[in-house]
Amino acid sequence: MAKYNITEKKEKEAAYRSLVSPKLMDEMKEKILNIIVMQKKYKDKDYSAKKLAEDLGTNTRYISAVVNVRFHMNYTSFINKFRIEEAMAILVDRRYQSLRMEEVSDMVGFANRQSFYASFYKLMRMTPREYRLQHLAQHPAEKVKAEKKSSSK
Repeated sequence: MAKYNITEKKEKEAAYRSLVSPKLMDEMKEKILNIIVMQKKYKDKDYSAKKLAEDLGTNTRYISAVVNVRFHMNYTSFINKFRIEEAMAILVDRRYQSLRMEEVSDMVGFANRQSFYASFYKLMRMTPREYRLQHLAQHPAEKVKAEKKSSSK
């Protein structure tokens, strides 16, 4: 059994995806990116596909179709991708070396540590802790600072 019980999903073609015109898909893609990335809505634990659809004046089927076709993933994976990218930056930033994984998880919008670890592992094939330690191993001065902080607790 795979670590974190992650299974690969089979691709299936939903009929409604072909009902959205390519031009409308491109427009929706830009609007979705603006809200999710530029406005950093991915950090909001409660920002669902339903809320995004309401903000864009559409329905969740269109949101799902656009995310699936234009980004090649489902809505949750799409949101988690941005959360993980931000978490990676936080994990290697020396200003945040004293943060616990729960705090990093919360900062980037995950509801709990387990979903953070599972999503991180799915994308990076290592845990957030392993990622931080790997980075610290490449920057020995940072490792000394982190060890001092953790031993003083």
